[in-house]
Amino acid sequence: MGHDLAIIGSGGAGFAAAIAASRRGLRVVMVERSTIGGTCVNVGCIPSKALLAAAEARHVGVEDRFPGIATSAGPTDFAALIAGKAGIVTALREERYEDLATDYGWEVRRGDARFVAGPALEVGGERIEAAHYLVATGAAPSVPAVPGLAGTGYLTSTSALGLDELPGSLIVVGGSSVGLEMGQGFARLGSSVTLVEKSDRLAPGEEPEISEVITGVLADEGVEIWTSASLTGVSREDGEVVARVADARELRADAILMATGRRPVTAGLGLESVGVETGPLGEVVVDAGLRSTNPRIWAAGDVTGAAQFVYVAGAHGTMVVDNAFGGAGREVDYSHLPRVTFTSPNLAAVGLTDAQAADAGIDCRCRVLPLSYLPRAIVNRDTRGVVKIVAEVGTGKVVGIHMAAANAGEAILAATYALAAGMTTDQIASTWAPYLTMAEGIRLAALSFRTDVAELSCCAS
Repeated sequence: MGHDLAIIGSGGAGFAAAIAASRRGLRVVMVERSTIGGTCVNVGCIPSKALLAAAEARHVGVEDRFPGIATSAGPTDFAALIAGKAGIVTALREERYEDLATDYGWEVRRGDARFVAGPALEVGGERIEAAHYLVATGAAPSVPAVPGLAGTGYLTSTSALGLDELPGSLIVVGGSSVGLEMGQGFARLGSSVTLVEKSDRLAPGEEPEISEVITGVLADEGVEIWTSASLTGVSREDGEVVARVADARELRADAILMATGRRPVTAGLGLESVGVETGPLGEVVVDAGLRSTNPRIWAAGDVTGAAQFVYVAGAHGTMVVDNAFGGAGREVDYSHLPRVTFTSPNLAAVGLTDAQAADAGIDCRCRVLPLSYLPRAIVNRDTRGVVKIVAEVGTGKVVGIHMAAANAGEAILAATYALAAGMTTDQIASTWAPYLTMAEGIRLAALSFRTDVAELSCCAS
C-alpha cells in the first residue's frame, strides 16, 4: 500500500492525527477540498473570538463603569475590523497549518475524496490506498427548513464573519453558545439585535442560574430577547427581512443570522460503499476508540457527533493514531470535559448539571454563590454572575461546577482539575486560592456548603 494513513480533512482532528503519525515515521497523505485548516482557524474559534475581543474593547468605551473616568467609542469601521480579523486568520493558517504540513513533510492532495471498494479513496480520478483511513471532515452550519428562508437570504456564523458592512439591525435565531456570542458581539459593535430562542430560556443547556445571568446582561446591553419563539416563516419586504414566530408576532431587521447548530459533513464521501455506518445527523458511528464499522476506517472530531470543540478534535486525532498503529486501546472520556461560551461574562462549566446528576441517579445538593460575595467582582464594579457547585450527598464529591463570570473560561480549568482529581467540597474549600481572582469564587462556593459566606470578612476562611 502506498500510505500508512490517509486523512480526509485538514482541520484540528486531521492535523493532530497527521502530526502524531509523522512522529511515528508513518507515511501520511491528507486530502482537502477547500481551505486548509478547517473550521477553527478559518471560520470558527479564531475569527469569532477576534471579533468578540474587538466588541469587548468598544463596549468598555461606552459603558462608563468606573466613577471619575470618562470614556467614549465612535462608530465601528466594520470593513477595517473584518480586514484585521482576516489578517490574523491568514497568519495563523500559514504558521500553524500550512507551514507545519511542509515542516513535517506529509503529502497534501487537493480535491474531493470519495471512498471506493477496497477500501480506498478516489481523488480527482486517482486511487489512493492506505493501511488506515481517517474521516475528519468536521461539521457545517445546520439551518432548519423555515418557509421562505432560502429565498429571503440569511447569514450563518461563517458568512457573518465575512461581512464588509455592519448590519444596522440583526435578528439572531438561536440562543445557545454561537447565537449568544454573535448576538452580543454584533450588538456591542453597534447593531440593533433581537435574539430569538425556541426554548423557554437562553443557554438552555446550562444551569438555570447561568441562563438568568446572561439574559439580564444582554437585556442591560439593549438586546431584545424572545424566548419560547419558534420561527415559522421569513420573507423580505421593502428591503427588510420579516421573521414570523409561532404566536403570530413579527420581527423586522436588515439581516437574519441563523445560529441553529452544526451538522457533521459526510455527504458525498461514499461511506455506505465501504460499510461505514452513519447516524441520524449524518455522523460517522464510531466505538469508544473512534473506529467506525469498517475496521480500517476511523473518524475524529465534529464528524463523529461528539462535542464540537477543537480540543476534542485534537485529542481524537492523536488517539486514532495511537489506537490504529500502536494498539493502545484508548477510549474517550468526556466526564471532565470543560466548555466555555465567550460572552461577557463568560459562561463556563465542567461536569454535570443539577438535572443531569439527578437523571444519573446521583443524590446531590447544590450551592450557588452570587458574585456579590466575590471581592474580584466587587472591585471590577460588575457583580452580575454566579458560581454553582453540584456535589454528591454524603461523600461531598463534586460532580459539576458552573460559572457565569468575567474570565470564567480561565477559571474553569481549575474546576476541571478538581473534578478530574475527584475532589470534595471540603477539599476545594481547604485548598489555597489566590485572593482577588475570579477563580477564588470556586473555593468560596465550596466553602458555602459548610459556612455562610455572608458572615465572613473579605479574606477569611
